Amino acid sequence: MTDRQDEPYTAPRPGMAATPHHVPITLSARLRAYFLAGVLVVAPISITFYLAWLLLNFVDTRVTPLIPARFNPETYLPFAIPGVGLVFVVIVLTLVGMLTAGFFGRLFMRASEAVMVRTPFLRGIYGAVKQIFETVLAQKSAAFREAVLIEYPRRGIWAIGFLTGRTEGEVQDRITGEVLNVFVPTTPNPTSGFLLFVPRSDVVPLRMSVEGALKMVISGGILTPPVVDDASAGPSKELPPPAGAAAQPERM
Repeated sequence: MTDRQDEPYTAPRPGMAATPHHVPITLSARLRAYFLAGVLVVAPISITFYLAWLLLNFVDTRVTPLIPARFNPETYLPFAIPGVGLVFVVIVLTLVGMLTAGFFGRLFMRASEAVMVRTPFLRGIYGAVKQIFETVLAQKSAAFREAVLIEYPRRGIWAIGFLTGRTEGEVQDRITGEVLNVFVPTTPNPTSGFLLFVPRSDVVPLRMSVEGALKMVISGGILTPPVVDDASAGPSKELPPPAGAAAQPERM
């Protein structure tokens, strides 16, 4: 049998790629790859369960002592049940929502709001908090529902922002041209950021979802949402209509 080392070298023909030499994987490299694979599998699950456990303990330690003993299942059991406080909060909020849907509930809410509005120190806090919750939870507008691109902090550098609405009031009155409210979050903490008033022409809507944009911001660009095809994306996102724009009647 002829030894392969004695064979002359033959250059690869055009159109044929050269066969790479097989590099054996060492035991340490294989173990390192297995270790990293285990971290990628275990870390997200462990962190998720840990944060959920912290939330349950936080709610339980503050709500469980407020539950009457006859309604607390821990009174009849020899062990504690995690999540009792959270379940109690969900039940109470649901009952409050049911009560406020009736006539007497609405009457009580109007009376309570009248008291809060007439209180000098509390009316500012109550009005701001109520407006935020109505905007985010009641979905009265499209605030925080659309991801956009703007040039920030200077021309030629782009940042992901979230459209929160059309600028109104004194801010718009003092600016030439219509501007939009854009919240630009920081990385990796998207709860802090900057409120910018950007001209409408400088705001570029994105097809990616708000969740995808948040993941990209939190990860510092490591996680990139997949590109959405125009055919499967449906109608493209549009900015809010210009101020004062009236609906045009349909022609018959």
